[in-house]
Amino acid sequence: MPSTFNNLRVLPAALCLLLASASPFATEAANSGWPTSRPAQLRQQAAATAMLAAASTAGGRIVAVGDHGVILLSDDGKQFRQARSVPTRAMLTSVTFIDRSTGWAAGHDGVVLKTADGGEHWKLLRQQYGQEQPILSIWFADADRGLAVGLFGMALSTADGGATWSEVKLSNGDAADRHLYRIVATAGGTLLIMAEAGTVFRSEDGGKRWDVIDSGEKGSLWSATALTDNGASTVVAVGMRGHVIRSADDGKSWQAVASGTTQSLTDITQLSGRELAAGGMGGTVLRSNDGGRHFTLEHSAGDEPITALLKAPDGQGVLLFSMAGVVAPGP
Repeated sequence: MPSTFNNLRVLPAALCLLLASASPFATEAANSGWPTSRPAQLRQQAAATAMLAAASTAGGRIVAVGDHGVILLSDDGKQFRQARSVPTRAMLTSVTFIDRSTGWAAGHDGVVLKTADGGEHWKLLRQQYGQEQPILSIWFADADRGLAVGLFGMALSTADGGATWSEVKLSNGDAADRHLYRIVATAGGTLLIMAEAGTVFRSEDGGKRWDVIDSGEKGSLWSATALTDNGASTVVAVGMRGHVIRSADDGKSWQAVASGTTQSLTDITQLSGRELAAGGMGGTVLRSNDGGRHFTLEHSAGDEPITALLKAPDGQGVLLFSMAGVVAPGP
């Protein structure tokens, strides 16, 4: 396998910085001596300074993850605190919950964490210190079945809540080593993995078999969100240079959508119904009120890259997460 840092193909600028910040140290024989194997430290003003990579909801709670094992919690979207116990200082790049209590986070060094109390305490399920294939997205269907993906076509599945993982082969062709950025489950029950070079991997059987879909895009697709629009299982994906694509048939075919920006877009989320928000480089935030058919430039949150977005708990505006902590809610 080629070295991640010598042979990286095009990645979002935000992700490149995240990767660089957590690049492997010199190989050490004992895991106990690896710098990220130690528990995360409490940091002053973590919400205003931590490099954040992803966010999710645990019931009404906001959970955001980032560099040095930082996990931030908020029950109102205004006041954030760190999780009480995180057993790693690895960069965390993805987080997901199946209910208000049970969730998983994942990231560099092959780390997978699990919480059973809404993010307050985390248990280490998996790690491979020095691994040059960070996990970039983790997703669970229920308390047992999950999927994790990352660089150079790395895909893993679990059937026991993350205690053990098995490799998954998505393709035997040219797409086999595509960087895999985001897992999305559609309203129709289909699984999609957004990847580089406009590639979408699609499964209708819970991840046992995968089809390779050419979306028509040439650049990387970094995020997507699924919704039901007028009865159709719809997916909207974002990526390089402000590109947006939309599928109205459960991810089988895709059409380009004008975004009104050339800033690369790193995340997109459904706010309610047909209302979507997307964010990216240069603090760019876009809004759509028609299920992703049209977008308008709604807000520019300074120069910091937006890495994740969530609907504000009070329903007013969007919570923005960046490489410099939590940004004031957008419109």
